[in-house]
Amino acid sequence: MMLFTRTRGLPVITAEEAVTLGTVDDLTIDVRTRSVACLRLAGAPKNRAVVGWSAVEAVGHDAVIVHARVADEPVPDDTPEHRGAVGSRVLTEHGVEHGTVRDVAFDPVSGKVLTLYTALGDIAGERLIGLGSYAVVVRAERA
Repeated sequence: MMLFTRTRGLPVITAEEAVTLGTVDDLTIDVRTRSVACLRLAGAPKNRAVVGWSAVEAVGHDAVIVHARVADEPVPDDTPEHRGAVGSRVLTEHGVEHGTVRDVAFDPVSGKVLTLYTALGDIAGERLIGLGSYAVVVRAERA
């Protein structure tokens, strides 16, 4: 398990040449798959500012390792628009407030969102159904 807040600021390094492409600025979630779609980089040339999750080889506590060919690969057209999850308010599909997202846990191998940590408790990643400019939307817990 890895956290968004611990991933931010990590250097992104190519596996083959050990070239630093930049640092992780944020992660973009694809709500359809409930997983990380791409990394947004700070300090990177414009053509390398977004790295698709498929290019990620490893996410560790000291760095993110990516394939060197990432510079030659265009970002897929179906990459979701970036919406920051951390700091966003959380609403159920019924409009009930559930605090704000303090952090997001994800699987560093698959990129799958595991848990949304909020001010009012943890929410399983499988309950995520939307992420917009206004809020993160989750399925209400069943009674």
